[in-house]
Amino acid sequence: MSVIQTNETIGLIAGKGSYPREWLRAARLAGSVKIAMAAFEGETDAELLREVDFAEVMHVGQLDRLIKFLKKSGAQSAVMCGQITPGRLYDMRPDFRTLLVLARLKRRNAETLFRAVADEMAKDGIRLLPANTFLEKNMISASHRIGPPLRRIFREDIAFGFDVAKKISAMDIGQSVIVKRGTVLAVEAFEGTNETIRRGGMLGRGRAVLVKVSKPGQDFRFDIPVVGPRTVEVAAYAGVNVIALEEGKTLLLEVERLNELASRLGVSIVAWAAVNQG
Repeated sequence: MSVIQTNETIGLIAGKGSYPREWLRAARLAGSVKIAMAAFEGETDAELLREVDFAEVMHVGQLDRLIKFLKKSGAQSAVMCGQITPGRLYDMRPDFRTLLVLARLKRRNAETLFRAVADEMAKDGIRLLPANTFLEKNMISASHRIGPPLRRIFREDIAFGFDVAKKISAMDIGQSVIVKRGTVLAVEAFEGTNETIRRGGMLGRGRAVLVKVSKPGQDFRFDIPVVGPRTVEVAAYAGVNVIALEEGKTLLLEVERLNELASRLGVSIVAWAAVNQG
């Protein structure tokens, strides 16, 4: 974890979901820091506005406003937490600074956009920290035991899915696949993991496996695989019995609730690494 100074102001660039709240709680527990939260209209949980030291609500795409807010708040570092609805990347309200950034991009996807944002922030003296700052203990490891024990019948599908997911992630398509009995039922693309689970689960009709991996050279400052309780609920409803996550590369949210839900709904969550395939 990057060294955080006492009384330092850290920017929280907050998307939707429970991730920003989990990060905020961990940051408060870690020590005396001030939080300046950039919230987005229609995305960020409004209740979080009352839990931070400084806050400003803006539209997705207002990069100059975002950077000016962080600087005014005294933040010299920031984290990006939470998802932005994928469609908003094509429905932004860009300010002039954003338009200049977009004009320089040859490819426009989440990775290139957020990397360009990080570069612009750096020009103004704001460093973007890894998104798991304060949450390192939540990265899944072999010691995590979540849900029912993994049944042997699923191991071959996990190994197969791991190999496929690594290949599609290297092509910047997606990072998750749904597999059943050696067949790929669904590949994640722009729609996100939960929609992939629903689509693949419908085709598999039970006993399917979700495999989620990191991309080669994944930049954890703005792009880190995350699994929380909602993923478990979607998986159980769709008939996905196993969630296999790349060891040390996936962040678990609301771990206690994750454990309770996985056990009650019969979903096994396991850490997987390339060595497991041998």
